[in-house]
Amino acid sequence: MSSQYIVITGGPGAGKTTLIDSLRRAGHACVDEAGRQIIQDQLSIGGHALHGGDTRLFAEVMLSWEIRSYRQASQHSGAVFFDRGIPDLVGYYLLLGQPVPAHVTAAAQLFRYHPRVFIAPPWPQIYTTDSERHQDFAEAVRTHDAMVAAYTQHGYELSTLPRSDVASCVQFIQRHTAAIDHGSPGTPRPSCPELRDVP
Repeated sequence: MSSQYIVITGGPGAGKTTLIDSLRRAGHACVDEAGRQIIQDQLSIGGHALHGGDTRLFAEVMLSWEIRSYRQASQHSGAVFFDRGIPDLVGYYLLLGQPVPAHVTAAAQLFRYHPRVFIAPPWPQIYTTDSERHQDFAEAVRTHDAMVAAYTQHGYELSTLPRSDVASCVQFIQRHTAAIDHGSPGTPRPSCPELRDVP
């Protein structure tokens, strides 16, 4: 059920992947970020679907990957955590300053996730670059802002993850997951004191 598909989004280098890995080790079903894996594959074959190459091709490959991941998530029962979701592609076009293609908008409207989306805030103290992540921190902040805009445009409620240790984040997300597993999108859920809504 899409109401059990939980997205964790944000800018690069904000700790999303570390959090997803921790949730996976705790026994939760998780879906890895498309972009990083696509970059690894494209670099290995000399492809051009890259953020620093053909950005539109990169976006199309990511969209196809995300839709496939969404469909595969139906194999799991209970909550499934996504390291980014389809509306991230809307945010990517906003980041590029390009019009969002109609089919990308349609995909974000058709393939829905739980109405509450977790967003990792920019965190300069932990931000690093690596072989796949070349953006500077300023671009990471712009990416975060683009994701806020994209998910808000598509009717999601964004909640900012606390800048805290991974274990603490996993604990409150697990509590929130329990509420999702036993409720429905229209059922009131217990509030989490660590959760801060994005203005």
